[in-house]
Amino acid sequence: MTVAFLGTGLMGLPMAANVAGAGLEVRAWNRTPDKARPLAQHGATVARSPAEAAEGADLLVTMLADGPTVEAVVTPEVLGALADGAVWLQMSTVGVEHTERLADLAAGAGVPFADAPVLGTTGPAKQGALVVLASGPEGALDRGAAVFDAVGSRTVRLGEAGAGSRLKLVANAWVLAVTQGTAECVSLAQALGVEPNAFLDVIAGGPLDTPYAHVKGEAMVAEKFPPSFPAGLAAKDARLVLEAAGDRADLAGIRAALAHLEETVRLGHGEEDMAALFYACRR
Repeated sequence: MTVAFLGTGLMGLPMAANVAGAGLEVRAWNRTPDKARPLAQHGATVARSPAEAAEGADLLVTMLADGPTVEAVVTPEVLGALADGAVWLQMSTVGVEHTERLADLAAGAGVPFADAPVLGTTGPAKQGALVVLASGPEGALDRGAAVFDAVGSRTVRLGEAGAGSRLKLVANAWVLAVTQGTAECVSLAQALGVEPNAFLDVIAGGPLDTPYAHVKGEAMVAEKFPPSFPAGLAAKDARLVLEAAGDRADLAGIRAALAHLEETVRLGHGEEDMAALFYACRR
């Protein structure tokens, strides 16, 4: 089985490496070619264009930054280059509107479409331990199972295409809320002269605890933010959450997180981990 893998950034690179490691033939492409070249040591071919990667491929995987980028990269030429019976596994986080647009694009080209974003950051991506939120025709999901199994520890099938992206937005709202709440608590502790680690210690192991608060909180205390989920992409996801909610839910916490993330990007920390929103939260 040949996989055209488009997008080899922080998440896409380890995912593509795991797909190649599972014995599938991988042809990878990235807008910045240097980011795809490390895949050669995993036996993958680095393609010069999306169409070259897609030529005769059985599966097309997109793991790009956002919906407009996916739409710009996956042209009719790319879809037309795929093998007969090929399936498109759209694994980027693009939100509700762009998922529908991409599904329509696939339908127009006669290519079965699976909406399958993933939960997890760079650590689980390297370990092949992501959670795949797979939605779309059962036949397309069956066809993509080899990729899902290579990149994830669990695949959740959710019904028709679009359900995966909707659940991903809900899960991302939780990630944003936990990170924002942790930043507020660490900032408050510092403002009150309380050692922030005392807060993390006192919630440890109890009903108020969550491992994510420790991961992000410890980064905030140390003010070291190696990118696991870059602030710029987290801001993009916060916008997608708010756009999807519209006026049907009051997501004040997500609005606060977005404001702090946008300020973090403005301060020049957009490529650092989203926990850097602490800079904007702290006065």
